[in-house]
Amino acid sequence: MKANPKIDNFIQDTLFIDEEKGEILISLRKMVLEIKPDAKEEIKYGGLVFIIDTKLICGIFIRKNHISVEFSLGAMIPDPDNILEGTGKQRRHIKIFLFEDIKNKKVEFYIKESFKLS
Repeated sequence: MKANPKIDNFIQDTLFIDEEKGEILISLRKMVLEIKPDAKEEIKYGGLVFIIDTKLICGIFIRKNHISVEFSLGAMIPDPDNILEGTGKQRRHIKIFLFEDIKNKKVEFYIKESFKLS
């Protein structure tokens, strides 16, 4: 992970406001970058987004009561367990309330699938 002051500040601010959400954010970021090390990271739309070429693939957004992992083409991702939420034409998201939701809601599978669409 390259040093990026905007991303570092986003993470530090999240940790300061809510340590558990900050730890979840760090874990999700690490997961995305392990799956797709060449993904470009940016702070956009109030969250941390991951881009391939010029396409926004997914993002991590801090909400009041949860963290939202959002997928630009989520409607195209296979969802046999009906974990993805949202009704828009393309975007879908997964709400993370607790650290264990990352595993229980199979977030790694959905991140991998989202990059297959890029």
